[in-house]
Amino acid sequence: MAWMGRGGLAVLLVAMAAVRSWPIGQDGAQPSPGNPTLTERPAPKPQTQLIPEGRIKLDVVVNDSLGKPVTGLEPWDFTIMDNGRPRKMMSFRSYDGVQVKPDPPVEVILVMDMMNLPFQQVSFVRKELDEFLRQDGGKLKQPVTLVVLNDKGIRVQPRPSTDGKAIADLVSGVEGAVRILDPVMGGEGYVERFQRSARAIDNIAQNELKKPGRKLLIWAGPGWPMLNRPSDGYTETQQKRNFDAIVELTTALREARVTVYSVEPGGAVGGNELTYQKYLKGVKTYHDAESGDLGLKVLVTQTGGRIMGPSNDLVSELNACIEDASAFYQISFDPPTAEHANEYHVLRVMVNKAGATARTTTGYYNQPADH
Repeated sequence: MAWMGRGGLAVLLVAMAAVRSWPIGQDGAQPSPGNPTLTERPAPKPQTQLIPEGRIKLDVVVNDSLGKPVTGLEPWDFTIMDNGRPRKMMSFRSYDGVQVKPDPPVEVILVMDMMNLPFQQVSFVRKELDEFLRQDGGKLKQPVTLVVLNDKGIRVQPRPSTDGKAIADLVSGVEGAVRILDPVMGGEGYVERFQRSARAIDNIAQNELKKPGRKLLIWAGPGWPMLNRPSDGYTETQQKRNFDAIVELTTALREARVTVYSVEPGGAVGGNELTYQKYLKGVKTYHDAESGDLGLKVLVTQTGGRIMGPSNDLVSELNACIEDASAFYQISFDPPTAEHANEYHVLRVMVNKAGATARTTTGYYNQPADH
């Protein structure tokens, strides 16, 4: 199996997912799907930038020892550590979700993963998503975009909406089907699921690059197979392509301001349980690149998200994820000069407040100025 970067990732994932879109009418009706292309987003409107920003932008969620959001912090309460060395903060914004809210509001991208869910779990997840979307009379706290992934590809709601009832109607209209790409197919089935899932999240990240603002990508499902094997089981060419794909996807997620979350129902088996933890350090060179570095829970941790479940109460898990959209901080800094392309840097944001911890991107790939 081989990986390539963009202009390369599409070559690797030969079973490229078809993408369809749903318009949501004012009456909540569901017209027929449109052409199989990812919905083009309008270009961001020009905004007056009063605060000069650094090249690396981070969304930071701070929680106390009980997991509650910490608001009211100032720039001097934060320390940015890049490869163990402090970096000067270039800009700072604080949002408490009440008096100060981000503009545009934080978007929630809700992925219903029917391809990697066992068949018996699909109806349960559908029911839980329906309940989540219809709570509080269907008035969503954040605009939501629904994405459905199945064996036929991905279908994307073209515009985010706060009308939970209309989105719930879309969920109810999703056709359930027995998973074709099943483990009984052996290695081929695992590879196909991995490829299509990785392609789907890459499509989402690339599309979100066109939109301003912060996004929470909540993946409802156990995630895709990690295709674990020893690093010496790859050829040098495969390792280089693995590395290109890792750089491409993680950079797109960071630049699009996408934080990934995993919401897993009880009884679902994604094949990555606790093995994802061995891939959390980040990949510095192509010699260390493996397919497991693109596992769902790896991306969740590295983007500063949360791994929820397994649980039979997905509604509570989803609401816990949404809490991160209200109170957070946006900071930026300029990276040091890179000595070579795709130079991996470990990031850590520390908070000068007892019992408080910060979640944000754990690393990035630095590039020379002329790259």
